[in-house]
Amino acid sequence: MPPAHPFDDDKLKEECGVFGTVGVSDAASIVALGLHALQHRGQEAGGIVTHDPEQGFNSARRFGLVRDNFTSEKLLNTLPGPIGIGHVRYSTAGSKGGTQIRDVQPFFGEFAMGGAAIAHNGNITNALQLRKELIERGSIFQSSSDSECIIHLMARSMGRNIPDRMEEALRKVEGAFSVVAMTRTKLIGCRDPLGVRPLVLGKLGDGWVLASETCALDIIGAEFLREIEPGEMVVISAEHGIQSHYPFRPAKSRFCIFEHVYFSRPDSILGGQSVYSTRENIGRELAKESPVDADLVCPVPDSGTPAAIGYSLESGIPYAMGIIRNQYMGRTFIEPTEQIRNMGVRLKLNVNRALIRGKRVILVDDSVVRGTTSRKIKDMILDAGAAEVHFRIASPPTAWPCFYGVDTPQREKLLAATMSEDEMCEHLGVNSLKFITLDGLYRAVGEARGRDASCPQYCDACFSGEYPVEPADMLEQGFRMKAAE
Repeated sequence: MPPAHPFDDDKLKEECGVFGTVGVSDAASIVALGLHALQHRGQEAGGIVTHDPEQGFNSARRFGLVRDNFTSEKLLNTLPGPIGIGHVRYSTAGSKGGTQIRDVQPFFGEFAMGGAAIAHNGNITNALQLRKELIERGSIFQSSSDSECIIHLMARSMGRNIPDRMEEALRKVEGAFSVVAMTRTKLIGCRDPLGVRPLVLGKLGDGWVLASETCALDIIGAEFLREIEPGEMVVISAEHGIQSHYPFRPAKSRFCIFEHVYFSRPDSILGGQSVYSTRENIGRELAKESPVDADLVCPVPDSGTPAAIGYSLESGIPYAMGIIRNQYMGRTFIEPTEQIRNMGVRLKLNVNRALIRGKRVILVDDSVVRGTTSRKIKDMILDAGAAEVHFRIASPPTAWPCFYGVDTPQREKLLAATMSEDEMCEHLGVNSLKFITLDGLYRAVGEARGRDASCPQYCDACFSGEYPVEPADMLEQGFRMKAAE
């Protein structure tokens, strides 16, 4: 199964979005709408599990987009009940099972005290070790997903109920996890002690909602109550409401800073801040740090737009839509023959030639990963007659892979891992290239002091190489941490 946009292979991809609701009349429809709002977090596949007192648990898992699979009345009628959870996903980098329907969440398990389904956003960094131990003890895995480890750990727990078993299982897990799970009557949400991945709580009439982002609450008209705290587990039922506790050893929060830069939708709220406003602030900081004489500030759509607006406002250089995105580029547009592949990003992006011709253009993008797309965009701008091309990047150089739920290339394929900023500028063939500094990024997200290396507020490992949780499985496979280089 190819990605939703087969030519968009030069962006970091958040691997999952999760959603759950309880105490509503038609959980499946609510979950489908929530997943639609979270589609940017995973476009490869999705799944929904619901429970009805008369019909029991029901599930549907499909490849492709939510709008293509979970909007028909016929399908939704097969998912009755007042409680349900859902999941959208990308497969992980190099995942051999990434195209198998058995890898699509939510996962379901039948326990002595009843069934439970679980949807997981993040990545378990000791999953290979856990899987090996579980298989040696007789567990039979059905998928290649690290998330299935949680179900098997729950099965081996002696906890008296499902929440207790989940709590015991998650204590054995390392890495990042925001989990939404369900029993016959309870909706469960939990974040890892570092709070790397997001999870929010909302109220919908007499019911409750858990979601990866607040934009998923907006689409169903739910009230945003608060974020689930790092290390917090909530157990929610229509009968008893919310029960909250903190089952893990306390730790300092290390929320993923790239959620502010790229992953989350700009209309979401993170840490009490508008994502859009934060990205505009990033553009302002970038303009202060790296000014350049030019005629136009143009975003690389769509993720570079808020930062480009901020750069324009701070610099006084006019903002313009120099690149237009084809919003209808889809998986089935045309068979990707070699000739079509050579068109590259032109299938998705087109230059506004009349605007660009003869101008000195600042292109604002969210990141540079491999650099392949950046070079193609630069070529398109020059072909349209631009006098100069200056790249301004709304994140520091991405020099390290992420092991906490982001699909990242191997380190040697990251442009910033092998080149300096000047070398990258020459490689891309642009007049200038500047990234926002890590301190500048921290200022933009509200840390006036900049990044305090002794106690960073965020996980910034993809920029700094400082991993808050050692990636045990990757170290065993030969990955070298920054200190080891």
